[in-house]
Amino acid sequence: MPEATRPRLTRDSVLQRALERADTAGIDALSMRSLASELGVVPMALYKHVANKEELVDGMVELVWAEVEPPTGATWREAMRARAVSLRAALRRHPWAVGLMESRMRPGLANLAAHNAMMGCLREAGFPFRTTVHVTSVLDAYVYGFALQEKTLPFDSAEESGQVAAEKEQSVPVELAQRFPYLLEVVAQLAEAGYDYDEEFVTGLDLILDGVERRWP
Repeated sequence: MPEATRPRLTRDSVLQRALERADTAGIDALSMRSLASELGVVPMALYKHVANKEELVDGMVELVWAEVEPPTGATWREAMRARAVSLRAALRRHPWAVGLMESRMRPGLANLAAHNAMMGCLREAGFPFRTTVHVTSVLDAYVYGFALQEKTLPFDSAEESGQVAAEKEQSVPVELAQRFPYLLEVVAQLAEAGYDYDEEFVTGLDLILDGVERRWP
């Protein structure tokens, strides 16, 4: 490619294109070579901005953390609820990041700020240190676990879940339906009403927050 037509790369532009590629094709489809090809440069050009793929992923995860809103609200409960909803929304936009958010050995400023704000919200509300650790751990475990399960679902909406459930209901042999009546009940109900994961997420989140509120102090 002639020098005049080569795109001018920056670290930000490299990370943003990598993020977009992972969003559409998945993290396994991302390599330094494929990213360079998409940007119209030779692979060596990328190494001026990121040392290797590990540093590339660090930067991509940092971009996802930057999308997570800090905990804000009139009460600690409102703040923790809003933060959890925001984290799940970021993971829905970037499902490849599920499992990577807490694994970075060189966390960036957005990552550090997000964790510090969560801890600070609870500590400033009067939560003891150990309780704060327990609450942050269980909330993050819930969000990440929910996002992981959601990532593997064969449907994207309540309507589609109803269609999938109806297909499963029709394919269940009579003898199995008799052996597992409660499971069949779930499938039958979902076939009628669908399964709204947005509603399910906030319902489970409120159950956790109810438990924290009852137990603390």
